Amino acid sequence: MRCSPINVRTYGLAILVVAFVLPRAAHAQRDASVPLRPVHTFSIVARDPATGELGVAVQSHWFSVGPIVPWIEAGVGAVATQSFVDPSYGKLGLDLMRAGKSAPDALKALIAGDAASDVRQVAMIDAQGHVAAHTGAKDIQAAGHRVGANYSVQANLMLNESIWPAMSRAFESAKGDLADRMVAALDAAQAAGGDIRGRQSAALIVVSGKPTGKPWIDRTFDLRVDDSQEPLKELRRLVVLQRAYNHMNAGDLAVEQKDNQGALREYSAAAALAPGNMEMVYWHAVALVNMGRIDESLPLFRQVFKADKNWLTLTPRIAAAGLLPKDQKIIGRIVETARK
Repeated sequence: MRCSPINVRTYGLAILVVAFVLPRAAHAQRDASVPLRPVHTFSIVARDPATGELGVAVQSHWFSVGPIVPWIEAGVGAVATQSFVDPSYGKLGLDLMRAGKSAPDALKALIAGDAASDVRQVAMIDAQGHVAAHTGAKDIQAAGHRVGANYSVQANLMLNESIWPAMSRAFESAKGDLADRMVAALDAAQAAGGDIRGRQSAALIVVSGKPTGKPWIDRTFDLRVDDSQEPLKELRRLVVLQRAYNHMNAGDLAVEQKDNQGALREYSAAAALAPGNMEMVYWHAVALVNMGRIDESLPLFRQVFKADKNWLTLTPRIAAAGLLPKDQKIIGRIVETARK
């Protein structure tokens, strides 16, 4: 895919100063060339008003859509840029929102400075829930968008014009957290006909409503399916798995805080979501040993060792690293479970 990015070096910083004063002057600084192929896409940008979480989710008939369409930063905003895609709408949109501009004002400024805006499709939402979208007049049909409270859905090169209304209805009626509701919107788009050329890749990102300034902490979901015949099915599987690992991480944090009951609740929740994941079972067992609950840990160790003997080999090594008590009697009891 070819893109026509804004010249960030000469324009990116200047836009923060002049975009709302001299938008037409900025227009001349945009690269007006148009890519030869569109990113054939449906997507959603959204905010959960209860938690402040922001999210972007997308499916496309294009390889590895994840690095191209979704842009997001906790406490700032989210952007989906597609059709004849210009990825710099993502970077500069976030720059403008970080500088205090609303999503509608940021999008208006960038559209005004883009000579090829009639082939773009872009949606933005800021951390306060202000949202805006643009579908260019020359986007390949069927193309359109719908803006609702705390979200926007948009699609181009669709089989029919029912796609984005179906996404809107699904998002508004879906239950669950923001990730679940965004996947429901993508599923509805596919069920309504979806991409006219098929499907290939998908992505979903959710960031915390309580930004820490550390992106690796703020991104609670950051998932990509780069090439699949059923990208949405795989994306949904990964959402469940990510949620399980989020519970594992919360359990580890509870252990650090000496909240044993909280840790066990989190580990149990993780196991319920990913029952065949032996790594989760193993570290749950390790946590039980470190809580002094050795008898409860042994059936879990036995389950793991039966599935893969390499975990048995690992166990003395993590004891040497200080992750289990350096007590030969305890380690012996754990190892002995492999023989039963």
